[in-house]
Amino acid sequence: MSREKSKNYPTEFKTAAVKLVSESNLSISQIAQDLGVKEGTLQHWVRLTHQPRTTSKTIKSDDPLYKELKQLRKEVARLTEERNILKKAAAYFAKDHL
Repeated sequence: MSREKSKNYPTEFKTAAVKLVSESNLSISQIAQDLGVKEGTLQHWVRLTHQPRTTSKTIKSDDPLYKELKQLRKEVARLTEERNILKKAAAYFAKDHL
């Protein structure tokens, strides 16, 4: 079995093909056939275009947010416990005055 040499398509062509997929009512297979591109290749271009790109910079920039979220959750737990104690104390003292 011989493997076909992959073609390198210009970026403008790829962008136009993906735009055609998103804006037309034709199927990907029909558009791929019309453009002379393999269906799998066109599907790959569409997936790459619609996937959010994550980089290590994005992950690192979220780290302070996770730390803050963890701290805020601890604070909410502490405040909830304090509130529950105050509710019980208020109920106890209200019962004594009746």
